[in-house]
Amino acid sequence: MAYIQRDQHGKITAVFDTAQANAQESLLADDPELLDYLVNSADLDDARTILSTSDIDLIRVLEDLVNTLIDQKVILFTDLPLAAREKLASRERIRGHLHSLDNLMADEQGIL
Repeated sequence: MAYIQRDQHGKITAVFDTAQANAQESLLADDPELLDYLVNSADLDDARTILSTSDIDLIRVLEDLVNTLIDQKVILFTDLPLAAREKLASRERIRGHLHSLDNLMADEQGIL
C-alpha cells in the first residue's frame, strides 16, 4: 500500500510508505495509475518507496509459497537453513498471537 499526494488536477505528485498530512489516499503498489507515475517520474525516492511497500507483500507471498511446499511435502521444513526455519517459526508464532488477540477482541465486542 502506498500513500499518494495529488496536485489540483488530480495527478499524483508524490508517494509515501505511510500516511502523511497531505497524502491520505492509498493505492495498491500495482495500481496502473501509480505505476504510470513511477515510470514517468524522475524521483527515485518514489520508486524506492513503492519497492519497499511491495517487498512486504512479496514476503508474505514467499512465506505462503514455502508453507505450501512444506504442506505438499515437496520440501521438508528441516531442509531449510536454520536461519530460515527460525524466521518462519517466529513469524508463525507472531501471526498466531495476533490471531488470538483478534479473536479475543471480537468476543469482547459482543459483551458490551
